[in-house]
Amino acid sequence: MNIHEYQAKAVLKEFGVPVSKGVPIFKASEAEAAAKELGGPVWVVKSQIHAGGRGKGKFKEASAGDKGGVRLAKSVDEVKQFADQMLGKTLVTIQTGPTGKQVNRLYLEEGADIDKEFYLSALVDRESSKIAFVVSTEGGMDIETVAHDTPEKIVTFSIDPATGVMPHHGRTVAKALNLKGDQAKQAEKLVTQLYNAFVAKDMSMLEINPLILSKQGELKCLDAKVSFDSNSLYRHPEIMQLRDETEEDAKEIEASKYDLAYIALDGTIGCMVNGAGLAMATLDIIKLYGESPANFLDVGGGASEEKVTAAFKIITSDPNVKGILVNIFGGIMKCDVIARGVIAAVKAVGLKVPLVVRLEGTNVEEGKKIIRESGLNVLPADDLDDAAQKIVKAVKGSA
Repeated sequence: MNIHEYQAKAVLKEFGVPVSKGVPIFKASEAEAAAKELGGPVWVVKSQIHAGGRGKGKFKEASAGDKGGVRLAKSVDEVKQFADQMLGKTLVTIQTGPTGKQVNRLYLEEGADIDKEFYLSALVDRESSKIAFVVSTEGGMDIETVAHDTPEKIVTFSIDPATGVMPHHGRTVAKALNLKGDQAKQAEKLVTQLYNAFVAKDMSMLEINPLILSKQGELKCLDAKVSFDSNSLYRHPEIMQLRDETEEDAKEIEASKYDLAYIALDGTIGCMVNGAGLAMATLDIIKLYGESPANFLDVGGGASEEKVTAAFKIITSDPNVKGILVNIFGGIMKCDVIARGVIAAVKAVGLKVPLVVRLEGTNVEEGKKIIRESGLNVLPADDLDDAAQKIVKAVKGSA
């Protein structure tokens, strides 16, 4: 689960992390009071969407101006003007894709007197089963670009969960950022605070870009991007309250209610598969034969008829779907259960696009019989290759 920048900073502030003062804005009418509360003389008006690259982004609407999703205001009137221009408009960044995301809230923050910008992040390193830190002197840039162009400017290290964060971890960060004296001590303290926040809140990713050194010699987190481990959210009702469902795909929200692994994509062929590996193979072979998948959907190994029905409804709710491929290899998941779920879903929502079903494994003959006797216009497939070719042909034929 992702949260907005202002929410992330509020969480980090609980652990003593140094952040700038700021006020969230939900209506343009709140901008003047927020600006006066912070005092100025310089304010930063930041669009709050779940995507990076906001500063370099562009609004679709001409009325929003052309200054991007993060703007520097030098008067209260400018704050009001920017808030009026940005709220309710669609911001397109390198991470949103061409459709962009609507800006429903802003974060007004006091200006910072920046001397240097750094990059600092923490994430779960699945290879070592430890929390890894990534540090660079190249703050304010995409870390992917830094890694590609100047990898020697990136320092990484992991923290053993048995010992937790230690003083030498902070010294490693200070050395990587060329900080000495009091600034090095600030870096050591910051690493401890961030690690404690990461563990306590079950984060999966924490990115500070940029981490700045002000001209007054203070380290401060100027931006914060945080993701949480969805499997641990039951332990953190206070974090669940921060969820902004307007930033999520409605189909993905519905899928989460049934514990379905669903990710919306931008293709034309809806997929329902059991098992993440088989699902990825299904997506790949659809691409191989010239079409694109509309989703990743893993119904899991123990899906019920109710889950299968819900999954089918979610797929058909996508207007971009021109055909559906059901690819089930039954182990724990029985083919007859899948067949009944598909039949129930089709009867509930109707079938307006081609449907190819490939079943193999436990109770496969019973599953195929259910499909055959259903009276539905379903194309059977013998294997994955056959299934992919049939659905691609059907979609192209109906185009």
